[in-house]
Amino acid sequence: MFKFFKRVKTVVDSELNAMLDKAEDPVKMLDQFMREMESDIRDAESAVAKQIANKKMLHRKFEEAQKMAEKREEQAMKAVEAGNDDLAKRALEDKKIHSSSAETLKGSYDRAKLDSESLRKKLDEMKAEYHEMKLKKDALKARAESAKTRTKMNRTMSGIGSDESRRGFERMEEKVLQFEAEAETSEDMRSSNRSLDDELAALDKSNDVDDELAALKRKMGKE
Repeated sequence: MFKFFKRVKTVVDSELNAMLDKAEDPVKMLDQFMREMESDIRDAESAVAKQIANKKMLHRKFEEAQKMAEKREEQAMKAVEAGNDDLAKRALEDKKIHSSSAETLKGSYDRAKLDSESLRKKLDEMKAEYHEMKLKKDALKARAESAKTRTKMNRTMSGIGSDESRRGFERMEEKVLQFEAEAETSEDMRSSNRSLDDELAALDKSNDVDDELAALKRKMGKE
């Protein structure tokens, strides 16, 4: 379990080692590492909880054996006071058994206490490493997403300035110029037609004035 943590910590500390380089998606690989670490932490928590429970059980049994030994000694004293040496001996024999059990249980309890403290310390270290790597994982994920975005933008921008795009733009520019030229030509033709119409209308107007002048002269006898 703890070897796994050291392996994963090496992976994260080196940021993107060969394992990540081979992964199709480094972000998914980092997430997988974190899930495995979370599972290991849960297993470690369960082991620590069992060890603590075992320590408490041994401590309880040790106290029970010790109290029973003390009780038998008190009972032996009462038996002696009552003049019943045989009963006192039996009480002392039972006291000896409980004292021996208490001594054995005390040794087991002390070892279980040390083991539980050691496991708890390692668990705390695992959690500290997990939180450290979680922060680094978040930073790596942000960098990976940023790299993907930059790559996408660079590809898009390279496409904008490609020869095909430029040729397409030039074709559209030529069409716009052609449309403008056609519009100017139609405007010139319209202006030309309007000038001819104006001249013809002026000619008709001039003829009307000449006719009126001739009529006036006839009326005045000036012909």
